[in-house]
Amino acid sequence: MVDLSKAHVRALEYLSLKPEESILKIFNLGTGKGVSVLDIIKRFEQATGQNLAYDFGPRRKGDVEKIYANTDLSYRELKWKTEYSIDEALLHAWNWEKKLRGL
Repeated sequence: MVDLSKAHVRALEYLSLKPEESILKIFNLGTGKGVSVLDIIKRFEQATGQNLAYDFGPRRKGDVEKIYANTDLSYRELKWKTEYSIDEALLHAWNWEKKLRGL
């Protein structure tokens, strides 16, 4: 959440410095390294100490086998890259969620 917030600030700064350019510009944000859903679940559980209930289902038609962001443009144009590990990002997101729920 912290990295994503910083990326949004950088995007707003970018727009304010280039008013003559098109408003539509797409930036991929991420680490540039693929992580599976199961890996995220396990890492979330380790980072937060919370157990998540999940089931494995059959592969659906059209499911993407692998996908990850090419972050070259966001680094080159926004001068942005992730500062935190996935584990830290998951902990940030969990702490934010707890705060929203008053936990």
